[in-house]
Amino acid sequence: MDPLLAFAGLGVGVIVGLTGMGGGALMTPILVLFFGVPPLAAVSSDLAASAVMKPFGGWVHARRGSVNWGLVRWLCVGSVPSAFLGVLLMRAIGGGDSVQDVVRIALGVALLLAVAGLLIKTYRRSRDSGGGTAAVVVRPVPTLLLGAVGGLVVGMTSVGSGSLIIVILLALYPALAPRDLVGTDLVQAIPLVVAAALGHALFGDLKLDLAAAVLVGSVPGVLLGARLSARAPAGVVRAALVIVLIASALKLFAVPTNLVLLVVALATAAAVVEGLRRRRRPEDRDTDGESKTKGAESASGVSPR
Repeated sequence: MDPLLAFAGLGVGVIVGLTGMGGGALMTPILVLFFGVPPLAAVSSDLAASAVMKPFGGWVHARRGSVNWGLVRWLCVGSVPSAFLGVLLMRAIGGGDSVQDVVRIALGVALLLAVAGLLIKTYRRSRDSGGGTAAVVVRPVPTLLLGAVGGLVVGMTSVGSGSLIIVILLALYPALAPRDLVGTDLVQAIPLVVAAALGHALFGDLKLDLAAAVLVGSVPGVLLGARLSARAPAGVVRAALVIVLIASALKLFAVPTNLVLLVVALATAAAVVEGLRRRRRPEDRDTDGESKTKGAESASGVSPR
């Protein structure tokens, strides 16, 4: 078992615990780019690790009542069979290098979609910082289609169970409270990643030694990240996640290293400037920290100043 791989799993697990997303979007490209793991093996191993890691977060949210089980049901109706279909599509494309190239390109596209989703979510959060708790009416057909699309992407790339589905859920159900959004997504992702992992295992893509090494680090990482989530600046974590995802996607597209470094430098500079701009405005200084206080004040009938 590679200790460096376990350490990478620890880092990714911490980010998942902090942000509720980023597992497949980070771990799979790390396996491909830094450890030289073939894309199909990386996807299947990450899915197997996620199938064990995600129930920890889902169990916590289920105990706290922050799961919309109606949404979970319809998402799973679409995502579970679609995840198997994603695996079958990858096998039908062909064998050898052609499959690996398709997985690599599909993974890069999924990472860029995840970046777009994170930016949209951040923008919506800045506009609607209250996080209302209005009743949510489940729309079966759009929810089932979301599950089907998400399952297909996850089955092919292992990316999307958190980074993509949670964002589209936010667009479909803007009244869903943030903690219910995360809890619902974590719980629906459990059968989704299990289905995708089983599909890969049936075709012999799963590497148990890789999955075990990732789990050794990721499980305690998730628990640690969950404990730190109340203290760490969420904006900093989101900015770092976006930069890492962009760099990983560009490398998967075989973009020259110098250009990747330039893009990372520009993205980092933009994040720093945005952070400084927000710190100068008192109303934006502690948006993440104040949301809970505002929610409590609203629930008690006390209007914030």
